[in-house]
Amino acid sequence: MGRSGSLEDLLSVAGGALATLAYSISVSEAPCYARHDVERMSNHTAAAEVLLERKGCAGVITLNRPRFLNALNFNMVKDIYPQLKKWEQDPEIFLIIIKGAGEKAFCAGGDIRAVVEAVKLAPKKAHDFFRREYILNNAIGSFQKPYVALIHGITMGAGAGLSVHGQFRVATEKTVFAMPETAIGLFPDVGGGYFLPRLQGKLGYFLGLTGFRVKGRDVYTAGIATHFVDSEKLVMLEEDLLALKSPSEENIADILETYHTKSRIDQDKSYIFEHMDKINSWFSANTVEQIIENLQQDGSPFALEQLKVINKMSPTSLKIALRQLMAGSSKTLQEVLTMEYRLVRACVVCHDFHEGVRAVLIDKDRSPKWKPANLKEVTDEDLNNYFKFPGSNDLKF
Repeated sequence: MGRSGSLEDLLSVAGGALATLAYSISVSEAPCYARHDVERMSNHTAAAEVLLERKGCAGVITLNRPRFLNALNFNMVKDIYPQLKKWEQDPEIFLIIIKGAGEKAFCAGGDIRAVVEAVKLAPKKAHDFFRREYILNNAIGSFQKPYVALIHGITMGAGAGLSVHGQFRVATEKTVFAMPETAIGLFPDVGGGYFLPRLQGKLGYFLGLTGFRVKGRDVYTAGIATHFVDSEKLVMLEEDLLALKSPSEENIADILETYHTKSRIDQDKSYIFEHMDKINSWFSANTVEQIIENLQQDGSPFALEQLKVINKMSPTSLKIALRQLMAGSSKTLQEVLTMEYRLVRACVVCHDFHEGVRAVLIDKDRSPKWKPANLKEVTDEDLNNYFKFPGSNDLKF
């Protein structure tokens, strides 16, 4: 099966049930329920957007918005972080498992429409969402116990932030991974500036600029996942992990490796790695303009397909993303998240973000009118202003 990276394909994720690019539209948000008391966590209600449960020796996080592809919202972030920190200090908790409810998605991104509404009504609340989200991303990256993310189904944007910084990431043949933010006037955040440049070759630059969807076993081969498991065995894997008694990191790794070794689906299939030499060549350039020239000069169907995608992205976002990834390649995760928090505070009040959301999520005409409209009009001074965006309330961990 071909795996096109076209913008139209990105927009049709999950059969168009949501206006995607991995972001859900939520008509109304359920109230936040107090779920931090471990003793009461089993008494969740149908309205709970995230389930936080102790099961055996594990703390289990279930993103519970399957109707919206488990898109991450403000209340979910507020619930997950304190419980994660509590579990980190709990001597009876030996590992964390995070998963998504339903069969379609682990987490298809952040609730961007809610962010747009917050920017209009209460900008500080929008900033607070990203601040809390990035602090959660850092907590996952620095977590002192094994953290197992079952990234089954659509895993994009905020879903990446909830998984890639953890120790173990388990993909299935139904995993679809992408960072499509440049199509809505943003950039690959949630620590994208840290993990994308650390993928092999220039793969992360390619993914960050084009929003290309990586599927199935390629998610493992790319280094995004640490293990690959056939989806029909995912429930058994979780049961085996939960059955462990005071497990060591090695015990957990052994179970994951056993399932990984026995997986058969997509064993001999790879799509993206047929093109890795060319991707490395195209995306080794230091400017977006040169990347585009490289694609034009190549002229192959795959190159022209990526060229078509890039030409639809926000020119400003493309330049921000490339600089972000280049800078992030030599920064710590905390340094990257601090940089991204400054960037996102600047981006969410600018034209391209609101225009991208309008075109993709609201009017759905998929014809954003970017300002500036082309790369040459995005000056170094413009770009510097994003990276120097002053903030009295910088990100603090």
